[in-house]
Amino acid sequence: MKKIDIVNWSEDPAILVSNALSPAEIQRVNVDIERKKLDVILTEENLSKAIGRRGQNVRLATKLINYEINIMTDAEDSERRQLEFKEKTENFVKNLELDETLGQLLVAEGFSTIDDIKDSSLESLVKIEGIEEDTAKALIERAKEFYQKDQEDISERIKELGLEDSLINLKGLTPGMLVTLGDQKILTLQDFADLASDELTGGYDVIKGERVKIQGYLEDFALSKEEADGLIMAARNIIYKD
Repeated sequence: MKKIDIVNWSEDPAILVSNALSPAEIQRVNVDIERKKLDVILTEENLSKAIGRRGQNVRLATKLINYEINIMTDAEDSERRQLEFKEKTENFVKNLELDETLGQLLVAEGFSTIDDIKDSSLESLVKIEGIEEDTAKALIERAKEFYQKDQEDISERIKELGLEDSLINLKGLTPGMLVTLGDQKILTLQDFADLASDELTGGYDVIKGERVKIQGYLEDFALSKEEADGLIMAARNIIYKD
């Protein structure tokens, strides 16, 4: 007799994934609705229960919810958050010539990228305790200057890498993505069309019962699996339209 798994349904993806990964006890779920990603945080003791034999549980949950699911322990999540905080701070300190305290303050207030600062209003920055109007003006100005120079550098780098025009013109690929692809020797539309979405987004896989992190070419750009599939299919449609 074929085994049938029954999962209590919920419109809330956090509740649904918790139900789908039962009997594992979930500590919390971070939901990114826009990118259709879920980070499931649990203790080391519950990790094997959530993954299931040969990764069966998490694969079934992914199909059921249609979200990309990253399962990690609370220790891994804490380490990741600390690393992200450090990297964001270092980016502000280095590229906007800030002291570390101000860089940390900006990250703590929710600023993740220099674009966030460039696009912010003077009023929103001044509301942050410890940032005066002159400092806020200087931050926005430096962010705009960095953005302009960065765009020029990226355009020059794309030329140096020798990317094919059809790949450069593929709608949805940003200049930063193009540079990253070029660095990985993905230079033509055919090269890109031959990729699988997981190669772009990264994630976790289960190999011989062990959970293994797969680094994606465009993982740093927070590309969802759905967006990656769309880009790859667009490239294939152009190549094979005839």
